[in-house]
Amino acid sequence: MALFSRKKKAEQVATSSDAKQGQLAVIKDAFKLTRKEKPSALIFMALIFVVVLIGGVFVGSGLGHPVYFAILSIPVALLVSFFYFTRQANSAAFSSIEGQLGAGASVLMAIRSGFTTTPAINVSRNQDMVHRSVGRPGIILVGEGTSFTNIKSMLLDEKRKIERFVPGVAVTEIIVGDGQGQVPLRKLQKQVKKLPKKLSKQQLREVRSRVKAIGGLQMPIPKGPMPMNRNAKMPKR
Repeated sequence: MALFSRKKKAEQVATSSDAKQGQLAVIKDAFKLTRKEKPSALIFMALIFVVVLIGGVFVGSGLGHPVYFAILSIPVALLVSFFYFTRQANSAAFSSIEGQLGAGASVLMAIRSGFTTTPAINVSRNQDMVHRSVGRPGIILVGEGTSFTNIKSMLLDEKRKIERFVPGVAVTEIIVGDGQGQVPLRKLQKQVKKLPKKLSKQQLREVRSRVKAIGGLQMPIPKGPMPMNRNAKMPKR
């Protein structure tokens, strides 16, 4: 029993170590991406740290405890500067894939839980495409490309196909873009995750099973760190 307990603890330590290494790798990738896409962000991050630290020292001097407040200001300065870095890393991640083929699919697939995404289930000659995500809100069809009219037609075709295979399930259509009636790429995750839940967990499993029969194409999608949402600590991929 003691041997089993030690083995279990060793496995837990190894898992924790792997998780920490993974987090460090994510931060390292995010740092490289931010330096490439937004080099000035790192300068501002350092300035924010210095300003917060100096502000703490001034407050401490006014209260007669400059050293004490300087020490307290260090973790606060780190937290504020890291929060700024996180926001800039998220922005840099979107900037790095904006305009690339399959950028919408990359954003959808970065949602960690609750949604299963099949990229490029329909692709036109001019590389307009439709992606399909399945989650508690039902089935979400996301179109992206250059021709709004063509994308609308492709979404309608896919919706009809879904209604044949999975009748009665809510289908939401979203077009990625900056025009009227479209959703900007950097707001796509938020738009999908705020959709009202209409399926139970059991119904979701059944829908996913049926949707597999529809299939989809296998297309490459942009690689790189992708943020989960505005509150995420670091982008995952």
